[in-house]
Amino acid sequence: MTTRPTVTRFAPSPTGFIHVGNLRTALMNWMIARKSGGTFILRLDDTDQERSKQEYSDGIMEDLEWLGLTWDRVEKQSLRLERYREAAEALKAAGRFYECFESPTDLDLKRKKLLNMHKPPVYDRASLHLSSAEKDKLRETTPGYWRFRLDLERIEWADGILGPISIDAASVSDPVLIRGDGQVLYTFASSVDDIDMGVSFIVRGADHVTNTATQIQIMQAMGGNPPNFAHHSLLTGPHGEALSKRLGTLSLRDLRARGVQPMALLSLMARLGSSKPVELATTHQELMDGFDIGSFGAAPTKFDAEDLFPLTRAYVQGLPFDTVSERIAALGVPANLHEGFWRVAKDNITVLDDLDGWWTLFRDGAEPLIDDEDRDFVTQAMTLLPEMPYGPETWKDWTAAVKEATGRKGKGLFMPLRKALTGQEHGPEMAEVMPLLQVVRARG
Repeated sequence: MTTRPTVTRFAPSPTGFIHVGNLRTALMNWMIARKSGGTFILRLDDTDQERSKQEYSDGIMEDLEWLGLTWDRVEKQSLRLERYREAAEALKAAGRFYECFESPTDLDLKRKKLLNMHKPPVYDRASLHLSSAEKDKLRETTPGYWRFRLDLERIEWADGILGPISIDAASVSDPVLIRGDGQVLYTFASSVDDIDMGVSFIVRGADHVTNTATQIQIMQAMGGNPPNFAHHSLLTGPHGEALSKRLGTLSLRDLRARGVQPMALLSLMARLGSSKPVELATTHQELMDGFDIGSFGAAPTKFDAEDLFPLTRAYVQGLPFDTVSERIAALGVPANLHEGFWRVAKDNITVLDDLDGWWTLFRDGAEPLIDDEDRDFVTQAMTLLPEMPYGPETWKDWTAAVKEATGRKGKGLFMPLRKALTGQEHGPEMAEVMPLLQVVRARG
């Protein structure tokens, strides 16, 4: 018995940028393919020519590359329209596609009538019984659209996350697969592609479960072997609210602009909703080694973008100097201070852009923060501060001299001086800060 090679796919619509919700889908499919040595396909669902934009296609690829989620090939559904027509004709000939003519208003009235009768709002297949003459007459005023005729039996599969699934096809309306204007809809195009491209494993959101049931029958009707499926939980906001209302601010490019690191984002997405704790991975191999599709649950999963920043902070603080040296040089930090600046700043930043603020402080000096009761003390202390440049012993020598001259010690000595030089109550060790200071405003 031969086993099909693992082929997965991520099939976004280029009608917008990737957000955290569909990143989760992309990442799971990518890890399954890479972990098994299989194939990962990026498939652009761009059959909606009005809403699909090249800028979004480019943006999707740019975002995936930023995350290191490389693909083996790109497919575009807009280039496969003839193949969909061919598959549709075959299903029409087999009696599995039938033409319908009800308007949205007609369908809405039918749904309401069934609901009022406490029956499931399933399409009644009225168009299936139209004669050729009746269809010809209707076509004169109404463009026909096409539904797939489901076999009214139970559709079952072993879901990789949800477990055994069984759906009665009689409880589901025959899906519309081709619109009146001829546009092929996702459910059909995706089914054709998955069979033609040999896709063997599909991970997607739990909102696709019913979709999966109908697609299994569509694939079987085409003579194909349906892939394995796993449906992950849907994300909610941190308080359980619908995340869809906030997705505009949760695009990957928005998070990138806020300084989130790729591995921080991937680390959270790779474990969120699973029984495993979220841990920072520093390589893609670590992500894959810790991934187990069976560890994920079905319950809605809370996502809070703020959880990305402790992970980003941990990742950034672990970066070696050579990975940030060019960025530090671009800030204008003198070459002889590069490593010292990184050593001082790295433990006091969350995102790399925070480096800008620290260099501005060291270069231009801080607005002194001086309490009224410390004003005379600071004035006296500043007269004892030696001339620049400062070295690693400057802080120790200066505070010793100030202590001797004023009698102050402990926090009463050190805190006012820190606040006068840095404008902050907390921060890096002052012995390491002093050699970086280019200006001290408190000197007047």
